[in-house]
Amino acid sequence: MNRAVQAAGTWNAASAWSAWESPEPEDLRGPLDVAVAAAVVLDARNTVIGWSPAAAELLGYPAADIVGRPADVFLCGPAPESTSEAGHGSAATTVRRHETRLARHRDGRGVAVEASECKLADSGPAARILVLADSERLRLWESRLAMLDGLATQSPIGLAIYDTDLRMAWANAASGEEIGRPFAQYRGMRSDELYPGGTLVSEGYPRALDEVMRRVLETGEPVVDVHFLGQMPSDPGQDHLWSCSYYRLQDAEGRVLGVCEDAFDITARHEAQNRLALLVAAGRSVGTSLDATVTAREIAGVAVPGFASEVEVDLAPWVLEGGEPADGWAPQSGLLRVTHAAEGIARHVVEYPHGSPQLRSLSSGGRVLVENVLVVPMRVGAGLLGLVTFTRTGRTAVFDNGEISLADELVARAAVCIDNARRFTREHAAALTLQRELLPQHLPRHSAVEFAHRYLPTDDVTGVGGDWFDVIPLSGARVGLVVGDVVGHGLPAAATMGRLRTTVEALAKLDMAPEELLTRLDDLMGPAPDTAPEEGGGRRPVEAADSPVTNGPHPDVTTGATCLYAVYDPVSRRCTMARAGHLPPAVVRAGGACSFPELPEGPPLGLGGLPFEETDLDLPAGSLLALYTDGLMEARDRDIDQGLEVLARVLTDHRDLPLEELCDQVVAALLPGGTTADDTALLLVRTRELDAGQVAVWELAAEAVAAGRARELVTAQLRSWDLDELAFETELVVSELVTNAVRYAEGPVQIRLIRDRTLLCEVADAGHTSPHLRHSTAEDEGGRGLFIVAQLVERWGTRYTPSGKTIWTEQAFPDGGRGVPAER
Repeated sequence: MNRAVQAAGTWNAASAWSAWESPEPEDLRGPLDVAVAAAVVLDARNTVIGWSPAAAELLGYPAADIVGRPADVFLCGPAPESTSEAGHGSAATTVRRHETRLARHRDGRGVAVEASECKLADSGPAARILVLADSERLRLWESRLAMLDGLATQSPIGLAIYDTDLRMAWANAASGEEIGRPFAQYRGMRSDELYPGGTLVSEGYPRALDEVMRRVLETGEPVVDVHFLGQMPSDPGQDHLWSCSYYRLQDAEGRVLGVCEDAFDITARHEAQNRLALLVAAGRSVGTSLDATVTAREIAGVAVPGFASEVEVDLAPWVLEGGEPADGWAPQSGLLRVTHAAEGIARHVVEYPHGSPQLRSLSSGGRVLVENVLVVPMRVGAGLLGLVTFTRTGRTAVFDNGEISLADELVARAAVCIDNARRFTREHAAALTLQRELLPQHLPRHSAVEFAHRYLPTDDVTGVGGDWFDVIPLSGARVGLVVGDVVGHGLPAAATMGRLRTTVEALAKLDMAPEELLTRLDDLMGPAPDTAPEEGGGRRPVEAADSPVTNGPHPDVTTGATCLYAVYDPVSRRCTMARAGHLPPAVVRAGGACSFPELPEGPPLGLGGLPFEETDLDLPAGSLLALYTDGLMEARDRDIDQGLEVLARVLTDHRDLPLEELCDQVVAALLPGGTTADDTALLLVRTRELDAGQVAVWELAAEAVAAGRARELVTAQLRSWDLDELAFETELVVSELVTNAVRYAEGPVQIRLIRDRTLLCEVADAGHTSPHLRHSTAEDEGGRGLFIVAQLVERWGTRYTPSGKTIWTEQAFPDGGRGVPAER
């Protein structure tokens, strides 16, 4: 405006228009700047005597068409009056602030303009100058001015300009607040002087701000959103994180003026992201094991060092034991601190001193914050599981509200995991107890075999499975050997195992042959008895709907099983065995190599309707027999065939070792470290034999004199064995049994006496009808014989053979020590 005033004071059209013909860039001047605005010079009669090119562009009138005409040709309404006056140099002027007017364009349309005028004194014919600008353009320019003023004074983003020497040339109010000093005191300083010790933490960039700004100056490529970590001069001792961007500044001619920096403090956002990341990490890392001590260690692993310098987890002792709080337990004492030592997990009782944050937390039941120590109680419902103590060292800042909430969340998540571990520990202990009770506790010694066994529960989370083994004394000095594997883990498998083991023992006592015993077991786990028969007889193949899960006689038996059952007779030295889907036994005969007999495999138990076959093996005394489950064979680094090869090699190389040592050798070779992914049962058996001096056998014709002859033979044999004390009872037993055989059966009668741990007496005939014990009345002439036999012996029973049946009895020696010991 002043330039226009000076020009009008010495009016010369050529010199006046020359100033407007080459204006500076419009975006650097306001729309009412006389150098770029539409300027109209009026005389005292309000006649246009000067018309700028900008006026011609704004209203469409060329200067030739408008000069000399009145102002109301293009300007509607009366000329505005002056409202303010100001002196300028020697020429007095009266200036009106701009106001919105309506101008008329040459094409007849109205144009909203902002008009401002000033009067000229002593300026010749020029009385005043009228400056016009498009209203919309002026509002846009004023908005830009307001924005620039806001960036400089109110913006939360720190703005600064560094010159080409990378020294501070200008900063807005936000930057000034961060620096905390008047601009005059830090103007001309470099970034490393303003923020000593700060560094860029974004990957792919130099560590120093100066280097980044130098790169922007040289290349002109902006750098956006790099993260700078440092301390504000106004807040020393506390790290802040800024998101910074840099771009080069140039003037209209392209000269580089410096670098502009905009920086925004993202410390709070970064901390919130870190807290969220910590919770995510806790979700992944805490509670990976159903072990309370491992979970306690995981809490510390997540929180250190990002959240705290040290974390201490103290748990109630009953939590680690998987129990419930005992009566009278006081939470103020007796907690166990769980730490991670070089040798593993360590636990020790902690006693809190009077006034300690931990004791205060236990007393109040809430969290306690003392300077850099935060104690948070670990609770599930109303129950207190323990305490978690977060400690910060070397930091001046205490835990803020957000960090306290984060600690609460971490401890709450850990409490759920630890309580789950506690519950698992309790249930796991109960399951293991059940499993141990279902397995054989004390296997009796036996004359027929020497044996040793191992049972290794799985290392899996469940820890409980369904493998079992057993050694069952049978009649006639024989022994039943069994090993089985229930599919699956946990209490269902253990319960099924207990049922099968009990059933096998009960069926074995009935002297069932191996194939018949497995058939009965298969019926136990197979389809329901009312399953529709197949046309032509027999059971149809088992469908999914017939599985024991839904239709079996025991619907709670939800898993399949395999089993191997063998009967060894030390008199004949023969072993009869059959298997249901189980691995074959390993056999090492005296002086021979290890072999795996080709037993008919038979289907696993529970399929139903498929037959089982048995095989007889000759096992001389001293033969080695190994029965096992697949857990011994299977491993990640080998298949079952390789496992069988290892077993054969160990049994062959160490056949003469005591069986206990041989068990250890087998386990060490096949399960290094004693770890297994599945339950493992191993039963090693070394066969024995009863020599001829322990067994007496006679065969008599089925005639009336057979009973008397039997008494004579038995009495003589007992006398040779020095067992005269048993002669009377034994004569009565043999007499009654032989009489019944002659009366009710066919064919010859065989009598066998065996001197073992007890005296065994057997009478065999060709009949298949079992005698029954009954009580005779006073009027009955017979029927008391078997009752008398039962009173004279400890046990008696019947076993069936393909050729007939055998009635056997067992009598204890009078002094308990006249038998043959099991180990010789």
